[in-house]
Amino acid sequence: MSLPPAIQEHRANLSRLYQLALQAYLRQGPGSDLDPAREVGRHAVRLGLEILDLARVHEIALAVLVLPSVSASTGQFGRAGLFFAEAITPLEQTHRVAREANAQLTVVVKELSQRTLQLSNSVEGLHQEIIQRKFIEESLRVSDQNARVLLARSLTMEAEMRSMSRQLLTAQEEERGRISRELHDVIAQTLSGISVRLSTLELESKTAISRLDLQQSIADTQQLVKQSVDVVHRFARDLRPTMLDDLGLIPALRTHLRDYMEATGIRASLTVFAGVERCDSGIRTALYRVAQEALTNVARHAHATRVDVSIREIDGRVCMRIEDDGSGFDATGKTSRLGLMGMRERIEMIGGVFSLTSAPGRPTTIQVEIPAGKSAMAAVV
Repeated sequence: MSLPPAIQEHRANLSRLYQLALQAYLRQGPGSDLDPAREVGRHAVRLGLEILDLARVHEIALAVLVLPSVSASTGQFGRAGLFFAEAITPLEQTHRVAREANAQLTVVVKELSQRTLQLSNSVEGLHQEIIQRKFIEESLRVSDQNARVLLARSLTMEAEMRSMSRQLLTAQEEERGRISRELHDVIAQTLSGISVRLSTLELESKTAISRLDLQQSIADTQQLVKQSVDVVHRFARDLRPTMLDDLGLIPALRTHLRDYMEATGIRASLTVFAGVERCDSGIRTALYRVAQEALTNVARHAHATRVDVSIREIDGRVCMRIEDDGSGFDATGKTSRLGLMGMRERIEMIGGVFSLTSAPGRPTTIQVEIPAGKSAMAAVV
């Protein structure tokens, strides 16, 4: 492969310079100065030549200067070799520096590789930390949203509790007012009538009246006492029916339905399984109170002519169903009726499930499901 003209010219110049320096050295004889050889080597370094390049220049110089006179002086080869050895000294030094620089460069590259690996590990760690921080930020954001939702629910429940408390206080005051009016209008007036009757009997006993008139006055007074006793018993049944504790749920419900039909004119039926009496007192009381409140709502709001109450055991649960044939109401929205909320709360407190279905112009159905427990199941079996 031919070299570029510029390089060929540089080699030619170096070759002439080399020949001149070598010729001068050989003429001066042994012990002559080798500085010209080193100068030629430095010039070769400046030209970017290698040792092989200078070796070719040396061969050409030998062919021109030494070989023609080889017979005359065989020692010229040795001196020419010494000149060549001195000439390549700058090249060897350059190569040695390059090797040392290359060794240092290798060390630097190795260190850089290690630093790069460390940096890569640091970047990976940083990337993982960023991912973890993003995950934490997302978790905090979700937690914040959940906290906001829970706070909103808490505020809503707090408002509902305040509303329920107000309704409860209102209901208590209304019930107290009703009892107060009943006591004043019925019991007090009846007792006042009894007192007047007794005073009359006292006066009549001192006067000459027929025995028949006295017996009639005593009978009228006894009737007033009986009316007072009936009113007191009715209050007692409303507050807590003793029959529920003494005889059980079934007799208490039958008595309540009989009185309910007499008071409202609404036909009522009861279907119940005997094993319900083996349930604990809390379950029986809850069933009675829900039935009592549901029947009251039917009489007040439903415009019904019939209501059916059934209590059955289904798959290990006590299930009560109360259904009327009334006009119904919109049960899809929230209801503020205290009675319904009280029924639901009473059933959920004993681990049961309360549900209500109704619609305007449709019957209303209340469903109650309560875990029966071993006692009730033993009665069923």
